[in-house]
Amino acid sequence: MRLIPALLLAVTPFAAFAAGSDDTEPPKPTETSQTCKNGQVWDDKTRACVNPEESRLDDDARFRAVRELAWAGRPADARRVLAAMHEGDSDRVMTYDAFTLRISGRIEEGLARYEQAISANPANILARSYYGQALVLQGEYGMAREQLAAIDNRASWAWRALSHAIETGETANY
Repeated sequence: MRLIPALLLAVTPFAAFAAGSDDTEPPKPTETSQTCKNGQVWDDKTRACVNPEESRLDDDARFRAVRELAWAGRPADARRVLAAMHEGDSDRVMTYDAFTLRISGRIEEGLARYEQAISANPANILARSYYGQALVLQGEYGMAREQLAAIDNRASWAWRALSHAIETGETANY
């Protein structure tokens, strides 16, 4: 497979979906993406931007920040937050890691991480959808269809996003 230039990873009209969730609403911008810099996360308790390693933050708060920062087109900041996660190499960490690699233009590394996430949890439909979309970018439509068949939940955002990518070649990039 070849590396896809970052310019091909532009936002598409289908990008009204949130990175890292299975809902159809984009994350609402908060102070994390609007005020905080350099991968910091807004802390409601202190009403200030804090480093993602801050002990008051739990991993769910960090994931919300990763999602928001990825949506805002700040994959480097999202990766800093990912590095502060306490849960190790869980399938959701690997999925977010792969996603931020993908939107940074590091497709080959992202593909490998998606494969690890799916191996760790074959039921991770978000990893399968994002993996399938990365495969579409590579022109690997047959392999992408295999991921779509494995999702097997037409009501989910993950299925609809990958189906759209296969039909149009447009992926959900943030």
